[in-house]
Amino acid sequence: MRLLVFGFGYSARALAARLPGDVQVTATVRSPLPAPWRDTVETVSVHHPDALGTALGRADALLITAAPDPETGLCPGFETLAPHLASGSGPGWIGYLSTTGVYGDRGGRWVRETSEVRPASEISRRRVAAEAAWTGTGRPLAIFRLPGIYGPGRSALDRVREGTARRMAAPGQVFSRIHVDDLADGLAAALVRPDRIGVFNLCDDEPAPAADVTLEACRLLGTEPPPQTPLDLEALTPAARRFWAESKRVSNARAKAALGWHPAHPTYREGLADILASGG
Repeated sequence: MRLLVFGFGYSARALAARLPGDVQVTATVRSPLPAPWRDTVETVSVHHPDALGTALGRADALLITAAPDPETGLCPGFETLAPHLASGSGPGWIGYLSTTGVYGDRGGRWVRETSEVRPASEISRRRVAAEAAWTGTGRPLAIFRLPGIYGPGRSALDRVREGTARRMAAPGQVFSRIHVDDLADGLAAALVRPDRIGVFNLCDDEPAPAADVTLEACRLLGTEPPPQTPLDLEALTPAARRFWAESKRVSNARAKAALGWHPAHPTYREGLADILASGG
């Protein structure tokens, strides 16, 4: 199988590390990849349309991980690749990484793939538009709606060590999340089941308050937890305000049933413990 990845960042690298050797990964890049990726991943520059078209024509599957452009609001993968797809050649399967933010705030209630899309922020509205654009290609499409992604180098353990962890008092506020390795496993499961299309929520099994995650990270590190502070939306950065303005529980039942996928880290507790054990 030949997989073309548009946007070779944190999630895509976790996927590439877990794919079998018979999967050839090609990634779009703006600058050379660091080791060890330069030895195992082919690259194609986004600045060379002809080479990119050739890579797309050879690909069996296409995965778009890049977020919408903050200036134009458009999906860069769609803007770059859609003209090449118009010819009819290219991958028989497309995967797009979206966000559970498209569901908006549900006051802590459960959402599923069939739940109405209610994006509350401009960033989430751009994701809805990107989902619609890729759906419009008519290609077999799997849309993966993701909550907050954590893993080595990007977890509550790092924030506790850095002294930036906070413990907000927000009664009733819960969030879903996913360990980056579980995300990679979900994508790998979808790649070998290209007939399973539509929307999939990839997340862990236990939506939980952010403060609980901070407390667990402190427990694992043997550190005194930061004091609890009341939630003050006006005092937060715009990004943090968007995060705290929404509360929902995200169901992963469809991904489990359709993809045969189950998170190895069903809650943040297993996820944080695994990161710490691996030196993260």
